[in-house]
Amino acid sequence: MRLEILNSGYKPGTKLLFAMIRLFSRQPVPDAAKLVFYRPDFYGNRAKVFTHEAMRGPSGWSVGDRELMAAYVSKVNQTAFCIGAHTATASQAYQDGPRVAAVLDDLETAPVENGLRATLRMLGKLTREGKVGAEDMREVLSAGVSPQQIKDALAVCTAFNITDRLADAFAFEVLTPEGFDAGAKYLLKRGYQ
Repeated sequence: MRLEILNSGYKPGTKLLFAMIRLFSRQPVPDAAKLVFYRPDFYGNRAKVFTHEAMRGPSGWSVGDRELMAAYVSKVNQTAFCIGAHTATASQAYQDGPRVAAVLDDLETAPVENGLRATLRMLGKLTREGKVGAEDMREVLSAGVSPQQIKDALAVCTAFNITDRLADAFAFEVLTPEGFDAGAKYLLKRGYQ
């Protein structure tokens, strides 16, 4: 259910920020940004810190890998806004849109490293079923993924399972390809802060 408050419930400073974003990007402000700025004390500030650390903090995974994880989790959840946003961001980070599309189309035949494939497979199962077991972890570890990389991937999965559910609950408006590309440029330059 789309709440009108996401279009108008902001303090003057936030309204000015949104006007500047629209002016410089020539695109509407994405609903994901509107949500984190609506109640920053309740949700937004914590969400920004957690998501930024998961997506841009130190990790054995590249920024492109983590953006691909976000897109993959969002595809499993069938969340159109987040699929579009993180497909565009992963494509720009890798500078390889066809590779990202191949993973989202068919993980098993996509041209990705075995460790990333095993990790995405595990994240997909966790997202679909809500749990993974020791055998799932052994499979990821045997593909050469470190325990720390698994923790990092689980943080991405957590961030986007939350974001996907909020995007669906608040009926985030799906942007144009140009809007997603502009958002991707911003995310690659500034992160999630």
